Amino acid sequence: MEKILNRSNILTEKINPKSARIDTMSTEEIIRLINAEDGTVHKAVAKAIPDIVRATDIVVGAFKNGGRLRYIGAGTSGRLGVLDASEIPPTFSVSTDLVQGMIAGGWRALREAIEGAEDFEESGAADCKAIGLTSKDVLMGIATGGTTPYVHGGLKYAKSIGCKTIFFTCTPHEELGIDEVVDVFIDVLVGPELITGSTRMKAGTATKMVLNMITTSAMIKMGKVYGNYMIDHQAINSKLVDRGTRIIATLTGLSYEDAYQALLAADKHVKEAVVMVKLNVPLEKARQLIAEHDGFVRFAFEESDQ
Repeated sequence: MEKILNRSNILTEKINPKSARIDTMSTEEIIRLINAEDGTVHKAVAKAIPDIVRATDIVVGAFKNGGRLRYIGAGTSGRLGVLDASEIPPTFSVSTDLVQGMIAGGWRALREAIEGAEDFEESGAADCKAIGLTSKDVLMGIATGGTTPYVHGGLKYAKSIGCKTIFFTCTPHEELGIDEVVDVFIDVLVGPELITGSTRMKAGTATKMVLNMITTSAMIKMGKVYGNYMIDHQAINSKLVDRGTRIIATLTGLSYEDAYQALLAADKHVKEAVVMVKLNVPLEKARQLIAEHDGFVRFAFEESDQ
């Protein structure tokens, strides 16, 4: 018999009594039960907010010092890390290198299950080495069941080179025995799944919520929004050109057509266009002012009013 880990004590592997007869329910009963269980996720996330704040501040500190955020996970956890990372560049006009995700089994694992890819710590360490992880970076492990060897291996390697580490899990981390390699644990205890062990459900939802919180908050702290406007997005398609044009019009008082022309004059960079119009400066000066204020256009506007 191959060596296996008995995971019966893991919270995400336990049985949910609410769904003991789910195979006898009507379609509507199943849907309502899933919806009710999903409604408990935000409360579990709320309990972890202090740790989410600590994790976010670590990420912001890394960004300000030339570091990057790297996610590492397997299966659903890995896919959600890659998904979140892929959304950051177009939303906030940052390099594709700033936030990236690693998944056990590589890119093929995004489309299909790669059996056994997560079972080796050395694979996680090797992937971290391959992407050039440094002590300036942050590695966030994602493993809702908490035991994934691939993720543990990555965290151990990261800690060995002085990299800050975060670990997201849906089981109490005290049971995992990896305290020495993790700086911040984020335990979101959503409880047993309706389909036993199917962590693509509540645990996956919780994962997406927390990743959204961390990267969105970090981008806000890096000056990537003005008020609640996505002022630093890349206008790379028709929808985003329209959104950028409307943001410029709203913030400057220009007509839609004039705002569109301002966007074109700024090479389709919304932030630069707003600064150009509000401060009546050319593109290069707008870029200079944005850089001088670390990306925070609010501070540039406030200084000009003094």
